Amino acid sequence: MNTPLTPASVRPPFGRYHHGVATPAGSRFIFTSGQLGVRADDSVPETIEEQAEVCFEAIRAILAEGGMSLADIVRLSAFVTKREDMRRYMSVRDRYVSDPPPASTLFIVSGFTRPEFLVEIEAVAARAD
Repeated sequence: MNTPLTPASVRPPFGRYHHGVATPAGSRFIFTSGQLGVRADDSVPETIEEQAEVCFEAIRAILAEGGMSLADIVRLSAFVTKREDMRRYMSVRDRYVSDPPPASTLFIVSGFTRPEFLVEIEAVAARAD
């Protein structure tokens, strides 16, 4: 079982995440590439919430292909283009991550490969098999 790490000597996290996650010896890992808010038909939803949902559903599919689930995520990195979209992204993230939540980092970036993209999310999952 993965173990969340949030030492009392470190300021508590700003949101629903842990400062670190320890995985058991012999764990198997899956590292996803960054997933953008673009559907399989190449359509792009207009809102950050919808794009984040597309990202998390893609991550869910990738993990399932490797025999894991969203519950196995130990680390998320997310990139959003607008500071005002941070909370909206985090509300979607919080619906998709389980307890205990993973380690997580959120970046504000100037843009992606196409201007309509608002968010990109990558994940690391681990499971002791």
